[in-house]
Amino acid sequence: QVQLVESGGGLVQAGGSLRLSCAASGITVKASVIGWYRQVPGQERELVANMGRFGLTNYADSVKGRFTISKDDAKNTAYLQMNDLKQEDSAVYYCKAVSFTRSTYWGQGTQVTVSS
Repeated sequence: QVQLVESGGGLVQAGGSLRLSCAASGITVKASVIGWYRQVPGQERELVANMGRFGLTNYADSVKGRFTISKDDAKNTAYLQMNDLKQEDSAVYYCKAVSFTRSTYWGQGTQVTVSS
């Protein structure tokens, strides 16, 4: 049974920072493509950042220079460090893993709210 459990969301003031975690079980983050997505009610889920099996990263233009995706293979956990947060970053953030067999898994999401 594969599980992805996000944590680290919350309420933060604009300009502040949060670090989201995605703890994986039943799948190894090292061998997976890990992505962070976000969704605002009424809008489509959008890619924020992803990291391939060899560490290649990709970021949405809106978060470049502010967010950093990383993995800790020993903890089997992926992270999204979010700095200089803006109100428009408020959303539910989801972790996604695509295994080497190309199976896709999603976490349950964690709410991030940025106040002015």
